[in-house]
Amino acid sequence: MTGPAVQISSPRRAAVLGKPIAHSLSPVIHRAGFVAAGLTDWTYEAIECAESELPDLVAGFGPEWAGLSLTMPLKEAALKLATSATPVAIAAGVANTLVRQADGGWHADNTDVPGMVRVLREAGVGAGTGRHAAKEAPPRITVLGGGGTARAALAAAAELRAEVVTVVTRRPAALADLEPVAGALGLKMEGVAWSDAPGAFDTDAVISTVPKGAADQLAAEVTWRAGTVLFDAIYDPWPTPLAASAVAAQLSVLSGLDLLLAQALSQFEQFTGVADAPEEAMRAALDAAVASR
Repeated sequence: MTGPAVQISSPRRAAVLGKPIAHSLSPVIHRAGFVAAGLTDWTYEAIECAESELPDLVAGFGPEWAGLSLTMPLKEAALKLATSATPVAIAAGVANTLVRQADGGWHADNTDVPGMVRVLREAGVGAGTGRHAAKEAPPRITVLGGGGTARAALAAAAELRAEVVTVVTRRPAALADLEPVAGALGLKMEGVAWSDAPGAFDTDAVISTVPKGAADQLAAEVTWRAGTVLFDAIYDPWPTPLAASAVAAQLSVLSGLDLLLAQALSQFEQFTGVADAPEEAMRAALDAAVASR
């Protein structure tokens, strides 16, 4: 059980950390949230940080630092730095959120997971949570990739009540690394070699977590099934060839921008203590930033 987030007098600070980080749109989203919520003394910045630099950087942050957003390649290292963590972050083995606690420690969470669950559920994927949920067939989900975002995707699949998840990786070792994650989440995982990826798309949802360019060749090889939802975690460049092929097949397509906003809402609430993040303002700021690029 964790204590409350540390409360001190203004100003308060937060940031997104990663490498590279200059492209990040997280500052746009969070700053818009601060303005809409009247948190005029809050700041949010982007800090480039390699994995080896993270412990010293975080150790040097004063009590004015309320929270940190972590992106690649820092998600595993962030979890190791935390003094406490949510069950979902522990099960996934990665964290994208650190929240300062009253005792000076950091509490880790993975808001990518509920973010994925939210956008996938809104697209019609996954069993519901009402009284009829038990009667609904568990969703069939394929995950492309074996990194930190793939771990979050497995956790999201479990939350969506999937029982079996197909995982397609470029390296056998990456698949092996995911086995304990799937086990902790109560999922059965079926591994597929990258060369056989096109045969793994006959599912309710395909979640692509691979870097830009990695799945481009699949666009010309995949035969899409009617009703499949593609969630491509990339947002720059957009659309990816894979996303374009899904759009051409008249499928629902979700992008990394959908996830970026969804996961930021929970981060904002945890950092600030605001009960409901100003989603409309945060979404509008993100849309405007993307349009101006």
